[in-house]
Amino acid sequence: MARVTHIAVVDDEPEIRESIDEYLTMHGFKVSQADGGTALRRLFARQGSEIDLVILDVRMPGEDGLSLARWLREHARVGVIMVTASGETVDRITGLEVGADDYVAKPFDLRELLARVRSVLRRVAAMPTKPTMPDQVRFGKFILDLGAKRLSTEGGDDIQLTSMEFDLLKVFATHPNRVLSRDQLLDLAHGRGSEPFDRSIDIRVTRLRRKIESVPDHPEVIKTVRGAGYMFVPDETGRV
Repeated sequence: MARVTHIAVVDDEPEIRESIDEYLTMHGFKVSQADGGTALRRLFARQGSEIDLVILDVRMPGEDGLSLARWLREHARVGVIMVTASGETVDRITGLEVGADDYVAKPFDLRELLARVRSVLRRVAAMPTKPTMPDQVRFGKFILDLGAKRLSTEGGDDIQLTSMEFDLLKVFATHPNRVLSRDQLLDLAHGRGSEPFDRSIDIRVTRLRRKIESVPDHPEVIKTVRGAGYMFVPDETGRV
């Protein structure tokens, strides 16, 4: 028997929780309700491994949705859809920055919410399983120390990286020989969904190539896979 997708709805307004619950249940989902952060944490303590997506209201008394989104990104691998007040652009941007995959503005059409739920679930399902992290990753003449957040040559010379460059290189180095799309790289490196037409990953890849490739214009470590994304290819000795 196929497993039923489990969605948590977090909102302090009972009517909104009930309407979402009823609609999503009608479309084949299992739904649990929570009226705030305390109830959500209790739910995850009991059933966290079963929950696939959280629909999270931004404006709630006590702990707000933005704080809960940060907590979810630190403790769970789930999709997150933020529910914001109409016109609250700052909430939407901040929500994406702290880790939300998408947002919907109140008042919303339940059909639109369902479409966004299905879209985020597809994205989460496509994400690579997070691998066990080694302490150090070696490739070519470089050593990437994940704990110290340091890239150096085998001779001990440090290679200066920005925090964003390090996060991106860490994703590449811990997912070798695997094609990763721009959306996946954004999610894995920065814990958030990508905005449409976002090319910030391309810029960071170019900068990384200048620091780790022998010939940046003809990359051998971070290769472009046309129409799909990028792939990290360790040297032939396989020291990754």
